[in-house]
Amino acid sequence: MSDVADYDTDILLWSERQAALLRELKTRAPGLPNDLDLENVAEEIESVGRSQLDAVESFLRLIFLHLIKLAYSPDPALNAKWIDEIIGFHADLQQRLSPAMRGRIAGDKVWVRVVRQASASFRAYGDEPPSGLPLRNPLEVDLFLDERELDIEALVTQLRQTAD
Repeated sequence: MSDVADYDTDILLWSERQAALLRELKTRAPGLPNDLDLENVAEEIESVGRSQLDAVESFLRLIFLHLIKLAYSPDPALNAKWIDEIIGFHADLQQRLSPAMRGRIAGDKVWVRVVRQASASFRAYGDEPPSGLPLRNPLEVDLFLDERELDIEALVTQLRQTAD
């Protein structure tokens, strides 16, 4: 872990570092008051970073879901709504993203959940779910972590081409 992890620039790395330091303090300073519950304090601090990572993965899931809806919705009147939501979710993802998260986002795991959710969502509205969506993420996760504007049309085209 880096000793330079900063709360404002990398909450995940900062929380992991602070938790490790608290655990180290517990072993180095056995004379600390018993009321000081360092293990649980460390756990809580770590959870701050994990919750931010969970939020980033949640926004990624929402982007993927809306891309699928955009690519396969039988109602083109909803396209503008899906695009608007993708743009908003991408902005929210960018706001929460920290450098340490980039290598930890489970894109395939997120994708599998999205495929199941998309199928259920289409059925809930009486529509046939898209068939042939791959179970492995066909979209490069790094594209969504980049601050540049998403090329939504290209992503939709890519999704349509990867379906069986």
